[in-house]
Amino acid sequence: MPSENAGDQRPQPSAGIFAVPAPIKRLFDKFPLLTYSANDLPLRAPRNRDRHVLHVFTTPRGAELGSPSYNPACLKWQAYLRFCNIDFVIASSNNHASPSGSLPFLLPSLTDPSKPAQPVPSGKLQRWVMNNSASAREEPSDLRYEAYLSLLDHRIRRAWLYTIYLSSNSTTIAEPFYILPASNNPFVRLTVAYELRCAAEKELLKASAVIDSNLLYKEAEESFAALEMLLGSNNWFFGAKKPGLFDASVFAYTHLLMDENFGNGWVDSRLRGVLLQRKNLVTHRNRILTTYFP
Repeated sequence: MPSENAGDQRPQPSAGIFAVPAPIKRLFDKFPLLTYSANDLPLRAPRNRDRHVLHVFTTPRGAELGSPSYNPACLKWQAYLRFCNIDFVIASSNNHASPSGSLPFLLPSLTDPSKPAQPVPSGKLQRWVMNNSASAREEPSDLRYEAYLSLLDHRIRRAWLYTIYLSSNSTTIAEPFYILPASNNPFVRLTVAYELRCAAEKELLKASAVIDSNLLYKEAEESFAALEMLLGSNNWFFGAKKPGLFDASVFAYTHLLMDENFGNGWVDSRLRGVLLQRKNLVTHRNRILTTYFP
């Protein structure tokens, strides 16, 4: 026989799948969850977020001093930003830290902390500079400009790859800059050295079935001679009143080749010797170094 209170009972709603069981709820009532503040940035992370940060191949000491990068692709943009009066600092980085997989890249300053700055890869740096510098100028767009630029991007670059990664300079320049900083593990270092050498060989074999060092240096010598004639007695290439991206591209190679203290020294100095014969290019390099990297 039903009890007197049976008519007052109503079915209780079933607990949902996301409902917290009563014992656990009582536990968290006594020990509520806390939301901790965000962790601080690592000590090596750039602190100058009110300034643009260019991530390049450089040493920690070089980053502090703003010294020229030891990598031509990075030094080109480092010089160009200085030509255009961009206020920036450099940070020591590597390809793994880059969104595009290669250096350099620029991290613009934080104008709004709630909106993270989007990194600018090297392929978009020129347009970014044009939009953010009143002193930036457009580069020539004629075939003559492209022809001379190809000397840097192909012939001189190929000679550079050979002399840094495949010649005897690999132990005095490539090793201290690119291999030893990668890891303290000897097996990792051997792997990095092998990969760098293979990458350089692969790039050189795109232009020729065999790698001929004499031909590479001969083409570089002809290219430097052409650039010497192009510059002539002018301060800057193409008779410009101030240095531009082409000047930065030339400086990226001439400065490093002329640096006597580059790495642990030039064992194979053939490419360096070719450049030192070109007095106009030597003067051009010295002018940029003293004016923009005092």
